[in-house]
Amino acid sequence: MDLVPVVDIRDPGATSLAELDRACRDHGFFLLSGHELDSLIAETFAAGQRFFDAPHGVKDSVRRSAEIPLGYNERELTKRSRDHKEVFDFVDPSQGRSGKYNRWPSEVGGFHEAMVAHYDACSDLAVRTTELVFAALGLSKEAISTHRGDRTTSSARLNHYTLGDPVPENERDGLAELADVALGHHTDLGLLTLLIQDDVGGLQAMSGDHGWIDVEPRPGTIVVNLADCMQVWTNNRYRAAVHRVLPMTTSTRMSVPYFFNPPRDATIEPIPELAPTPSYRSFAFRDYIDARSADNFADAGAEDAQIADYAI
Repeated sequence: MDLVPVVDIRDPGATSLAELDRACRDHGFFLLSGHELDSLIAETFAAGQRFFDAPHGVKDSVRRSAEIPLGYNERELTKRSRDHKEVFDFVDPSQGRSGKYNRWPSEVGGFHEAMVAHYDACSDLAVRTTELVFAALGLSKEAISTHRGDRTTSSARLNHYTLGDPVPENERDGLAELADVALGHHTDLGLLTLLIQDDVGGLQAMSGDHGWIDVEPRPGTIVVNLADCMQVWTNNRYRAAVHRVLPMTTSTRMSVPYFFNPPRDATIEPIPELAPTPSYRSFAFRDYIDARSADNFADAGAEDAQIADYAI
């Protein structure tokens, strides 16, 4: 039995749903096949590679800041240590805040168009994937209708894991120390994450039964990991996936996550039919996402907010 099962989203079947349920109880990861996005994924990776291969000045021209928190960054912190990667972040290109916050490098041909197409496709797939998780849970139609994600509060990212420090040597003074892994262990804050990754590997999940396990690249699949708000909704039946990325030793790595979040004004609490005795008190997703973003630009001097903060 695969620790990280593959589920065909076109026709999951009872056996696949049972394997999905088992994996989500243990570590929160599974793989999607049948998504029919292979050509789009290839275009996304090609555009992302063009961006990361661009001169430093091109990337620096779309650098994020406290005022514009999207775009390029190579100094991100996880658990107060610096990651071994450079990133590019953007939000829903079709809605209002996009014009204010999204930043597009005009020197990288076809980049904007590829990212728009990627966001649209992942937004649709995220809705279907949430329904797949709900099917494994056996939720009622009423519960499904009132527990939805929202593409306008979600986001996408390009990750480029480097060999060594991603920050030029002459710019490292005063920065936090590099972590001993490429990306420190953490959970994502929303409902679920869709991740496309290249064939390099290095992603690991914490299994309750087996410790750290590899989430190996498999051609034609998209990685799915559950996030904090899904763990709260399911009242700990399913786990927000604790994951990390090991350091790159011989090759760089690229991955593209889409973070599917609840509506910004949603109240997050256990779904009543799954929680005769709730394990969490209610909290506003707006407050949680703001707390988790507090150290995006500097070490806030404390660990990130966690759903454990709301445990009863």
